[in-house]
Amino acid sequence: MRFPDEPINSVLLEELHGMSRFTPRKIWLTLAAIAVGMGVGSILLTDWLQMDPCHLCIFQRLLFLALGVLALGAALASGHLGSRLLGTPAFATTILGTGVAAYQSWLQIRPNEAGPCIGGELGPIEQLVEWLGQEWPTLFLATGFCDDMGLVFLGLSLANWALIGFLVCLAGAAWALWRQERAAA
Repeated sequence: MRFPDEPINSVLLEELHGMSRFTPRKIWLTLAAIAVGMGVGSILLTDWLQMDPCHLCIFQRLLFLALGVLALGAALASGHLGSRLLGTPAFATTILGTGVAAYQSWLQIRPNEAGPCIGGELGPIEQLVEWLGQEWPTLFLATGFCDDMGLVFLGLSLANWALIGFLVCLAGAAWALWRQERAAA
């Protein structure tokens, strides 16, 4: 609350001080909830709507679940070093997820320019997903094509929603790591 004789700078500082309620631990917990929600949500939507996920869809699902575990670990880790040891790979996972979701979104927008998502020889992502699909077909069997938009909600495909989710998690992870470094200094 600003009083008439109080300078505006002190009001801004007070507002910024109120943001300190967002501790790195709370940020990591929020990111864990978002990531696990996105990963489990994709599993449930696939089953409920009888969708055919592609290799990239399943890989993004794996990245969301891995991010959830890493973010939860960063939140529960004791001390700055423990949180940083798990927070840094979580941040890297968000970068990788953003790239994969952006690539799949591009494949969906320009399917004729990109060509098929699966060529003659499987790459490392496809090999991992194929192996997981053999071990746990209910969760990880890839039967769809990456350029198929499938379900569209509010004008965005699930790959577009995954991209938004990864970007939010990327920003949150960067902020949590920055806050941790600032607190440690």
